[in-house]
Amino acid sequence: VGEVMAIGRKFEEAFQKALRMVDENVSGFDPSIQKVVDEELEQPTDKRMFVLAAALREGYSIDKLYKLTKIDRWFLRKMKNIIDWNMHLESLTQEQLTKEFLLKSKQMGFSDKQIGQAVESTERAIRNMREDYDVKPFVKQIDTVAAEWPATTNYLYLTYNAQSNDINFHEKHVMVLGSGVYRIGSSVEFDWCAVGCLRELRKLNRKTIMVNYNPETVSTDYDMSDRLYFEEISFEVVMDIYNIENPVGIILS
Repeated sequence: VGEVMAIGRKFEEAFQKALRMVDENVSGFDPSIQKVVDEELEQPTDKRMFVLAAALREGYSIDKLYKLTKIDRWFLRKMKNIIDWNMHLESLTQEQLTKEFLLKSKQMGFSDKQIGQAVESTERAIRNMREDYDVKPFVKQIDTVAAEWPATTNYLYLTYNAQSNDINFHEKHVMVLGSGVYRIGSSVEFDWCAVGCLRELRKLNRKTIMVNYNPETVSTDYDMSDRLYFEEISFEVVMDIYNIENPVGIILS
């Protein structure tokens, strides 16, 4: 329905997460999906972001894009950062991908698959390289009370723009995967499955982890589970959470 919510510590990180959340076939702010057409830049459609990515790659200036799109220059500069770094990655081979380059890519919201495409490698190879370099995300807690007093809600997200975790991982949990993006005709039914699963696990005195990213559903209410990861549902992210939490089980709702 055109609604998405993504959380990061940099605009670039949150923006690329959001694009992947809307469509699992999209790897991020990809300049190869659409061709540059000025009329497309003037009209706010669901495809305009990718036309904008292509225009940045073609060398359109920030001022020209502002005149065409009326998108604030601050956002356009952040989008240009992503395209500039993507072009830099495309100039490298996998062997030239250092730990510093890999970390910066992750801090700017690039997925393993996206990095793999840029350096002509694979998602799995980039993941293995990340693990060898120990480039892993940290778990951060959303401050739901604006620092008025210590936040107690385990409303969580992953980020590479951090140096420590906000929580510990001593207790054993069962992990439940939600149904993802808000779609008419599917979200409510599949979310009911996830919520029913969480309630049954709670009756069995099991601690629960919910992984989902639909802001309109019950499963993403902070009090439905012991830990809520408001994150992408992809192989990369689910495995990252799985490796961090080491749950006793995982349920696909």
